[in-house]
Amino acid sequence: MALTESYMLPLKTQAPPFSLSNVTSNRKESLNELKGKKGTLIVFMCNHCPYVIHLMDALISSAKELSIKGINTIAISSNSLLSHPQDGPTHMKKLAEEKNFPFPYLFDETQEVAHAYKAACTPDFYLFDADLNLYYRGRYDDSRPGNEQPLTGKDLHDATQAMLNQQDSPAMQYPSMGCNIKWLEGNSPEDRS
Repeated sequence: MALTESYMLPLKTQAPPFSLSNVTSNRKESLNELKGKKGTLIVFMCNHCPYVIHLMDALISSAKELSIKGINTIAISSNSLLSHPQDGPTHMKKLAEEKNFPFPYLFDETQEVAHAYKAACTPDFYLFDADLNLYYRGRYDDSRPGNEQPLTGKDLHDATQAMLNQQDSPAMQYPSMGCNIKWLEGNSPEDRS
């Protein structure tokens, strides 16, 4: 496990469109179909990462709370099936059903969506406004496995409330940290540059 920080995509970036397979429904779903009326939270995550596991239940609670406010959550796994089969569709579906995810869990098999968003780690959070312009990117909060900080979601929730209040994006945005995305051979950002 390599500890990796978010790339921090520039604010106001328009959300790249996508159509990916939803592992629970087995059908392709697009960003336009899934976006929220007042905003959209896109989370790059996976099944096995301890940083994701650490905040999984809190993320589920946050997604429920955000949906009441008109913000939809979309989870995407982009990890290589070859190196990490536990992050593939069968196991994704099992986890989504066990945890009763209140959001779609999509599989980015080609990793093109991860590249489009410049996703670097799991979890990686992107909050877009109603027009799909990037408002916030970075961490959920400052809690990490083993650091004894409580899971509050403060960074994400403060940004969400500021967005709903039509305030400027928070000046201080800290990168998320977690496991690096498990790229297919020859497909990492370094390989492609």
